[in-house]
Amino acid sequence: MKFFRKIFYKNIAAVFGCAIFFVLNSCDEDLTKIDKNNNTNFPSQIINNANIVQRDSGVVKLRATAPLIEKYEFIDSPYIVAKKGINILFYDKKKPKVPGKINAKYAKFNEKKKFYEANGNVKIITSENQMFAMQSVYWDQIKRTIYTSDTVYVTDKDGSTLVGANGMKAKDDFSEYTFFNNSGNINAKKIPEKGR
Repeated sequence: MKFFRKIFYKNIAAVFGCAIFFVLNSCDEDLTKIDKNNNTNFPSQIINNANIVQRDSGVVKLRATAPLIEKYEFIDSPYIVAKKGINILFYDKKKPKVPGKINAKYAKFNEKKKFYEANGNVKIITSENQMFAMQSVYWDQIKRTIYTSDTVYVTDKDGSTLVGANGMKAKDDFSEYTFFNNSGNINAKKIPEKGR
């Protein structure tokens, strides 16, 4: 009887040892499969309650605040995103003491392409106190162009209003802009007389 118990325990030990071997080997195979599908689209940097100041030759060009900013840099086209909204003050050489403002519920910046996008109740107030309101806007920093195909509502400092039903295209300093399919209430004093 003792002989059979020894054989029985040895067999159990052998079976248990084989089971552990196969479990460990199967785990190694699963880890190999997981490594092949490695996800690199995760933020490399996360900033809570961000307060960013951008300078050029010591002069403040931009101030941005956001509840959350995430930087994704381990992908082919790195980008920075503000998923919980952003407020930006931008300073113009013409009026360095009067900043323009941009507010949006979401913003994204593609670092390689120097391309910005903002979405969700976007409001831009220029240093000349003109307000542009739309749902989305895009800024190509290389071409120095801002554009949107959304309806744009513009209010001038004198109360004049303009609606660009099919969007607009503008220089990024708003010195020139074109509205598509526009209408509005313009101050008559601003309309030049013929022959001038």
